[in-house]
Amino acid sequence: MVDRIGGINPLRPTVTVNVNNQKQGESEFGKVLSDALKNVNDQQKNVEKMTDDFATGKISNIHELIVEAEKASVSLRLTVEVRNRIVDAYREIMRMQF
Repeated sequence: MVDRIGGINPLRPTVTVNVNNQKQGESEFGKVLSDALKNVNDQQKNVEKMTDDFATGKISNIHELIVEAEKASVSLRLTVEVRNRIVDAYREIMRMQF
């Protein structure tokens, strides 16, 4: 009937869904999650190494050690909180009745 209403073009889909891209998107999410966990693990290992180096006298700057330890601690707490939120969301979805 009406091709244009008030100068607005007819609606067209802005997003196309391709079934083949769904698996690619899932693997990208998994890769991002895996990279984030690896980063947190690397930070924890770095702090352990720095602590050992400080204990043996290889490093004398305790401030750098404390800053890195706090960064690793914050990263770990964030990771745990994200995991908790994901688990809560999963439980909520499982409680839904279809």
